[in-house]
Amino acid sequence: MNPRFATKQLAAPVDAVAPDGSQVRILVGLEAGGLAHFSLGPGATSVPVRHRTVSEIWYFVSGAGQMWRRQGDQEAVDDVRAGTSVTIPVGTAFQFRSTSGEALTAVGVTMPPWPGVGEAEILAEGAWTPTVEAGPA
Repeated sequence: MNPRFATKQLAAPVDAVAPDGSQVRILVGLEAGGLAHFSLGPGATSVPVRHRTVSEIWYFVSGAGQMWRRQGDQEAVDDVRAGTSVTIPVGTAFQFRSTSGEALTAVGVTMPPWPGVGEAEILAEGAWTPTVEAGPA
């Protein structure tokens, strides 16, 4: 049996605070993955995290900032802004920050869908000092 299709408008209230401290608004999903909207306030820096079982693809829709990622011996800090897309493979350490006067926002696909508490590992160090509080890991 095929899953039923879904439609959802981005809601104003926040559904959750992510382990990295960003605000999450849950959108639609299917068995293979889920879609969410992430927002980090102007000038804010997230908490560094690593996902245990999920991979993500993000597409930034507003603001400007930087994304730090480390996977094995590969490490990079990339400038991001509206129109930039990034991948976060499973097990990749990452952190992001807003460097503009507006929120840094992205739409992200999580594959498989977010399993809940226990998925994210909060890291002791990242590229920058966090300015937000972590949500449930």
